[in-house]
Amino acid sequence: MFENLSERLDGVMGKLRGKGRLTEENIQEALRQVRMALLEADVALPVVKEMIAALREQALGAEFARSLTPGQAFIKLVNDELTRVMGEANESLNLKTQPPAVVLMAGLQGAGKTTTAAKLALYLTQKLNKKVMLVSADIYRPAAILQLERLAGQVGATFLPSSVKEKAADIARRSVAEGKRQSMDVVIVDTAGRLHIDGDMMSEVQKVHAACDPIETLFVVDAMAGQDAVIAARAFDEALPLTGVILTKTDGDARGGAALSVRHVTGKPIKFLGSGEKIEALEPFHPERLAGRILGMGDVVGLVEEVQEKVDQDEAAQLAKKLKTGKAFDYNDLRTQLNQMLDMGGMAAMLDKLPGMGKLPAKAAAGVDDRALRHQIALINSMTPRERKFPKLINGSRKRRIANGAGLQVQDLNRLMKQQLQMQKMMKKMSKGGMKGMMRALQGRMPPGMGRR
Repeated sequence: MFENLSERLDGVMGKLRGKGRLTEENIQEALRQVRMALLEADVALPVVKEMIAALREQALGAEFARSLTPGQAFIKLVNDELTRVMGEANESLNLKTQPPAVVLMAGLQGAGKTTTAAKLALYLTQKLNKKVMLVSADIYRPAAILQLERLAGQVGATFLPSSVKEKAADIARRSVAEGKRQSMDVVIVDTAGRLHIDGDMMSEVQKVHAACDPIETLFVVDAMAGQDAVIAARAFDEALPLTGVILTKTDGDARGGAALSVRHVTGKPIKFLGSGEKIEALEPFHPERLAGRILGMGDVVGLVEEVQEKVDQDEAAQLAKKLKTGKAFDYNDLRTQLNQMLDMGGMAAMLDKLPGMGKLPAKAAAGVDDRALRHQIALINSMTPRERKFPKLINGSRKRRIANGAGLQVQDLNRLMKQQLQMQKMMKKMSKGGMKGMMRALQGRMPPGMGRR
């Protein structure tokens, strides 16, 4: 998300870097470029006008630290303004009520409400240790009820059966009573959507809301909907006392205008971002971090949190212990590292959170493909247990067998073997010198400008 906006803003900052100071003339030109970038990103016009007015006032009236160049100074202003428009800071779900806390999911058909309800259930179960019940009040699509039942099984949530013969409000009312009876912490109610906003739809969702009295009423909106997302947000905000927004399908939208517009239109915080089909692909929305990613500054905090959460600490400790005893880094260890990278969303997701990676040439960015990781894992899986443990056993005939077993070429295996040797050398230095050893091992492998200062 925001690839186009990031590229345009980077161009604006690049032009300012060559200036000795910020003047009214170059500020006006930079603002014009920012305005065009925001409009091309499908940001709503009222939001664009407000942002540009705020930036103009600050840029013309501000005194910057002498340590800042004009480009840096303007980047800071844009970063602060993006953060302000998107909501300053993350706002978590409010579950402080007599259990069960009811969360109502509302939105148009196709926005991903049902999948998002399951993703939210998994988040609450894993991160907050909550007992969660899922229920579908979509009485128009039997398939939606079956889909939610299947997803509830996947995420380990309790599913409350419902029927198209019931009234949506009755299902919602029954879910609260059943949630109390089964001592649930949270009940998530999925509602019906329509292809378009209509009076009947709004009337029904209002009745459902009244029947279950949710503490959180979340508007689920497709990030790719552009200006339609803004129209839908305004309609739902007028019909329901919304408490927050969940943006879905953020991985499929290169513009990202909805993230900047919906918050402004509803005045309600964006609480989560959903991306991809994976049931784990839901993350809390941090405006300041997303602003950093838009401006090419990355989200290192988010990456560190993800590593801490998804890297198996026991496996990491075992590997460290193994290396300290002088044992080599083998293909079993490499396969573990590759699988952990995939668990964190793959190479593209990790690079997106590293500073400066948004400035990679298009050709280089296109080469960041998780298929390469999967091919490497397939090659390792094609090896015998002994070959994985003792890489030096792999000779010419074994290479052909391994490559054929993975459906790949011997050249692919040769690249993997070279990578394993390089990582083995690096791990050896790390085990001897700790962090200093790691930095020495990495020195010379970094792109220009990313080495020692």
